[in-house]
Parts: sequence; C-alpha cells; structure tokens
Amino acid sequence: MEFNSLDAQREACESYVASQRSEGWVLVPDRYDDGGISGATLERPGLKRLLRDVDAGLVDVVVVYKIDRLSRALTDFSRLVELFEANNVTFVSITQSFNTTTSMGRLTLNILLSFAQFEREVIGERIRDKFAASRQKGMWMGGNVPFGYRVENRKLLIQEDEAAIVRSIFERFLQIGSATILARTLNAEGLRRRNGKAFDKGLLYKLLSNRVYVGDAVHKGANYPGEHQAIIRRELWDKVRSIVADSPSKRAGQSRRQTPALLKGLIFAPSGYAMTPAHTRKKGKLYRYYVTTSVQKLGPETCPVRRVPAGEIEAAVIDQLRALLRTPEMIVRTWMAKRKDDSDITETEVREALVQLDPLWDELFPAEQARIVQLLVERVDVAVEGISIRLRTEGMASLATELRQQPEHRRTA
Repeated sequence: MEFNSLDAQREACESYVASQRSEGWVLVPDRYDDGGISGATLERPGLKRLLRDVDAGLVDVVVVYKIDRLSRALTDFSRLVELFEANNVTFVSITQSFNTTTSMGRLTLNILLSFAQFEREVIGERIRDKFAASRQKGMWMGGNVPFGYRVENRKLLIQEDEAAIVRSIFERFLQIGSATILARTLNAEGLRRRNGKAFDKGLLYKLLSNRVYVGDAVHKGANYPGEHQAIIRRELWDKVRSIVADSPSKRAGQSRRQTPALLKGLIFAPSGYAMTPAHTRKKGKLYRYYVTTSVQKLGPETCPVRRVPAGEIEAAVIDQLRALLRTPEMIVRTWMAKRKDDSDITETEVREALVQLDPLWDELFPAEQARIVQLLVERVDVAVEGISIRLRTEGMASLATELRQQPEHRRTA
C-alpha cells in the first residue's frame, strides 16, 4: 500500500524526535524498518543493522512506537536491553511511558512484554486453528505446489503435461517396483522436473507418497477430501503403496525367492547330463549349487564335476555375457540377424542398443536378469578346465529390438 501502519508509526516517531531537538536529538540517516517480518524473531535485517550501529557507537537513543515493535519475546527483549545498557543507549517507547532505571519501571516493562508475548502466541494459535479448519475442508493453504498441479485463485488445478508424467511414474513403478531404474529411465528419455533438474530415487518416493495425487488434503498426518481434482485413481494408488510399504531390501529378497535359478535348463555337465539347482542351509546361511542329475540318480562316480557353486558359475556366465555383448564380432552377428526382419537397421543402431544393457544390469531385478539370460544363452557346458557358452543370435536380435524401439522394455532391460 502507498501508506500503511509502518509509515504511520515512522511519522509518529519522527515527530517525537523533532520535539526533542532542544535536547540535541537528531535522526540518523538510516532506516531500521522490518516491514512484513514478525517481531517474534531477532533474525530481521533492519534490527541487525541497528545492533551493529549500536555496537559501533553510532546510536545514542532507540525510539520505537511500542515496545513490541522491537521484540515480542520476553527473553529476546531482555537481551536487547542488556546490549543497550552495555553501550549506554537509551530506549524510548513514545506511546508507553516508563523508566527502566527504577524497579517499578522494570516491572512495568516486563508486564508489557509479557502481554506482548501472550498476544503473539494467541495470534499464532488462531492462525493454526484457521489453517487446520481450512485443510479439513480440503482447501489449498499454500506451500510448494506439487508437480502435476498449478495454482489459480488459491486453488490447485491440474497441469496436464506434468500430470501425464505423474501418471506414467505411478504406472511404471507398479510394473518394475524400482525407483532407481525408473529415475534412470525418466532421465534417459529427457523428462525433467519443473525446475529443470533430473529425477532421482528420493524425489520419486516422495512423489509416490504424496496423497494430493488421489485428491486428499493432509494436515498433521490426517487425510481429508480435497477441493482439487485427483490425478491418480485410488486403485492404482493402493497398489503402488502396497509396494512402497515394503523396504527395498525386502522387495529384492522377495523377488529373489520368487525367481528361478539363473541357469536352470541351460547348464550341462561334461557327461552331457543336465545340472539342476539345489541348495542346503548351514547355520542359517543358504548355499546354492548346480548338481549333475546323474550324480543324484546314479551316484558320484558318473560325472567328474559333481556340483558347482551357483553364485560363482552364474557370475562367470554373466561376466562373459556382458563382455561378449560389447565385442565387434557379436555386434556384427546380431546386426546381420536383425537385418532379416529390418533391412534398414544400421550396425551403429545395434551397437548403441546393446551397449545400453551393461550399465543397467546391476540395477535389474533377478527375474529380469533371468529373462535376459534365458533369451541370450542357448547352452552352458561345464568342464573340469572351465566353461563354454553358446549364445542365441536371434535372442540378441530380439533384445536389441527391445532396447532400441520400446521405452517400456528399455526401462526394464
């Protein structure tokens, strides 16, 4: 406003200083106003400048309209008075007459300050009660505007371009259950937050936990029907929340328990017999193996390789597989196989598609790793001196197609 209460208080104080001109009072050139900042805190730019000038000896008298204009907190005001006294600075309130040099004057000051602090606390309670009542009615009360919405006339309205991303995030997370992979996929597709920054795992978990997207207004842990329109269906929200409720380690453990052995049906012993998954548990620890079927049925003398540790053989196969996908020979073979279905595809496109898999591998769930191994590996032969791997060229061509053409598959593979 052109003229407000702060201006009126300033004019009253200037008039009082002018009336004391005979005593040698002169206005300092600086103004120490803190308009719009609560007197409940000392973290105010104008007040800080005043205190620096007091310490520097540039101020002899501090003039205020009322004492609560300086501070509304009793303890803060006591510290200010001590600072003024230490620098021989006089404190004057032009609407409240008292003398702090006497015990009665100090009592009057403390009583006035107590009422000022009481008034501040009552105002705070009234504002908090109004805020809570407004939230219970579903009204938007300000703050950071959630991604997917905009504010018009103090109401949340759907921002369609952002809302489409929010829906995609919920649907994709429901499919893969991994915020890490989802964030990487969104960033790879060039999607960004409102401020232009990339998505990350922490932000996605916050977004997936924000009840505003199902049309709720939340206040201190309680949910109320909001005035705004929901972006996410309640059914989709419940499914996603059931996944998020489990810790990431627990979800990964469940996925591992539900996933078959990585090389099941692919691994064979020197005798030609298939090797089957087996496990044993000692002192609460699980040990996994691949055991030759002939050893189980006919005895240990039927095969020189009776069993191999599952973790070691799977790691060896995966390392070889990841290395082979980067070799020029395999890239060319995959390209030639793919050209049978797509004559326009180039070797560079195949190479770029296959290279995407390597950095994503460690982030994949075991079920997806098993699917890719089954797609790419035709046979693993175990011998006393080592292993050999036979790949499916057509499987590599299929994987290249997934990685190149379909964002959904690129996200999970």
